[in-house]
Amino acid sequence: MRVEKIDLKNLSQAELESFTASFGKERYRSIQILRWLYQRGVHSFDEMTNLSKKFRQALEGVSFISNLHPLLVEESRDGTKKFLFQLEDGNRIESVLIHDKKRLTLCISTQVGCAMGCRFCLTGKKGLKRSLTTAEIVNQILAVRETLPDKTSITNIVLMGMGEPLANYENTLRAIQLMTHPEAFKFSSRKVTLSTVGLLPELEQLGKEKVRFRLAISLNASDEATRSPLMPVNCFHPLKKILEVCRKFPLQPRARITFEYVLLQGENDSPEDAKRLLKMLKGIPSKVNLIPLNEAPGIPFKKPSEERVRQFQDILMEGGLTSIVRTSKGADISAACGQLQGKLYNLN
Repeated sequence: MRVEKIDLKNLSQAELESFTASFGKERYRSIQILRWLYQRGVHSFDEMTNLSKKFRQALEGVSFISNLHPLLVEESRDGTKKFLFQLEDGNRIESVLIHDKKRLTLCISTQVGCAMGCRFCLTGKKGLKRSLTTAEIVNQILAVRETLPDKTSITNIVLMGMGEPLANYENTLRAIQLMTHPEAFKFSSRKVTLSTVGLLPELEQLGKEKVRFRLAISLNASDEATRSPLMPVNCFHPLKKILEVCRKFPLQPRARITFEYVLLQGENDSPEDAKRLLKMLKGIPSKVNLIPLNEAPGIPFKKPSEERVRQFQDILMEGGLTSIVRTSKGADISAACGQLQGKLYNLN
């Protein structure tokens, strides 16, 4: 019987420790492997020079090191880069690297496509093909990192590319654990953000996990009647219940939940919407990212005027709620928020 090899990047630190223990090895060997995989980004066992040749051969007999390589890299006029990756099964995903002053933020995907069907987002137009493995999630970081010049580092990770992270709960959580592990990627928990539409059982469970990161909730409306047509998931995970979970969500000291609000002309951008939003978020440690719609063919909405956006922001700010108008980057290469599709979606 042929034994299926294990992708080491699908293992959490604890799982990797158990795996190396099965060879009779000490715990520190798993730490060495973590460092080789995520700090050094090796592609082969031969590069793990502080492991014995015999151990490396044993590892290679039952496991492998997966990698991603960009199929296409597009660069926007504003310096944003979009990476197209082809997976082993022919499906394709996209990641976006955003330059912003002192930050270099990588937006990564957790699924091929998306099942949420938000009407202002192109990703959902394709539907959901499948969820990514933990390895496919973290390999986006490693692959993009390899393209950077010396002394340049990714500073922030946002899980708000293709897909709904909480619909791929276990693999997403394992990936975040690796991102924030001191022997793996070593990102500060304050530099990793998970964005979700708010799947209730998973959101509640998320608050019980030991892993830490920043939480962002995609609201996009200030009442159920507006949100449900825009985001069909609201029929199953209503705004009211999402906010109840948010009020109880355990946050680190001085941390806040980010609420994302895509502004759509004539749909959710009125002064009344802003006032309802202000009232709705009262008592929740929070800030609001306002995102004027990134228009695209097939999306039946328009971007509000700058005056309308500023008016909305002013109402929130005057009410004591921190509000930032997020400047979308990479729109000219369809790399802005809501525009990712996985170009040439698959080979067929």
